[in-house]
Amino acid sequence: MPDQRGDDGIVGRLVQVLLDAGIDGLGPLKSARELADVARLETRTTEGAVKKIVRSHVVKGGVGGFVTSVGGFVTMPVALPANVIEFYVGATRMVAAIANLKGYDVDDPQVRTAVLLTLVGSEADDVLAKAGLTGGSGGSGKVVGLVGQQLPPAALLILNKAIAFRLLRGFGEKAFSRLGRGIPLAGGVLGGGIDVWMMKRIADHAMGEFPPVDSTSTVVRPGGY
Repeated sequence: MPDQRGDDGIVGRLVQVLLDAGIDGLGPLKSARELADVARLETRTTEGAVKKIVRSHVVKGGVGGFVTSVGGFVTMPVALPANVIEFYVGATRMVAAIANLKGYDVDDPQVRTAVLLTLVGSEADDVLAKAGLTGGSGGSGKVVGLVGQQLPPAALLILNKAIAFRLLRGFGEKAFSRLGRGIPLAGGVLGGGIDVWMMKRIADHAMGEFPPVDSTSTVVRPGGY
């Protein structure tokens, strides 16, 4: 019988890694707020900054997928977990930076959960249902609109864990996709292509889920520029 406490521990650690490294920055990694500030200074417009951040993370996702796949089956047991964690930390930073640029406070627990929920894309409604919550009305800003309802901390914790469980399923899905990456070099090209596609899909979803604060009635605290 599976150890539920062990599963909860893994899920809790994944949530913490995404929040600590992906949003707040850890070690050499800049925080999402710092990343957004640098991009804004370099491009001088919000739209330009968002495009710059998306472009850099899509490229990094592709490089990471190539490097961790190029060794084929020999390096797969080590490379797969490293690639998945690196990918989702990068995706979290990208989404949080986009949210910050659009005027959302990424220190707000509600917004932080919205950032994580964006990572699951079209499966958000299923994750919400598993957490005992109902989805929004659909359309732009559904995710951030839901968490903007000021969910209590206990509900946010349950939702964060449901998101992490879904992301952990991605380990198995990536492992399956890597069956076609067993040949060195060719596998690297395929691995990089898959990660580019996934990162771009998350970026597109994030841009729809985080409309500018002044264009939505969602209850969030602005980023304080």
